[in-house]
Amino acid sequence: MPGFKIIEHVGEVGVEASGRNLKEAFATAAQGMFSIMVELNSVEAKEKVEVEVKAPNQEDLLVAWLNELIYRFEAQSWVFCRFDVVELTDTHLKAACWGEKADEARHHFKTGVKSATYHALMVDKGKLVTVKVILDI
Repeated sequence: MPGFKIIEHVGEVGVEASGRNLKEAFATAAQGMFSIMVELNSVEAKEKVEVEVKAPNQEDLLVAWLNELIYRFEAQSWVFCRFDVVELTDTHLKAACWGEKADEARHHFKTGVKSATYHALMVDKGKLVTVKVILDI
């Protein structure tokens, strides 16, 4: 069943996400990461933001994808609640992310995430695609 779980890790936190395909697993990983950062039910899908990243392989692409979303949060004040990965190859990802600008009066912020790391990074393309990433908090 597609979804995500939060993994406790010494001084860090991780996300293990799954999907029926790689696009869905990457989208679910992003949702899992944002659930660590903010109460998702406080975020409305008001605006769509296009995100595009490139990397040498799918593992690096997962890290680049999540780090780009962290950048959008930190530098541009975006909070997202829904993700649709529309293109995904071994080296390229294009996605539509829905959310809104951060509003401290409405959004309940939880844990700050500094970056996605390569520690214990995993992309498993089994029957149910699973990805795992540890986040530096």
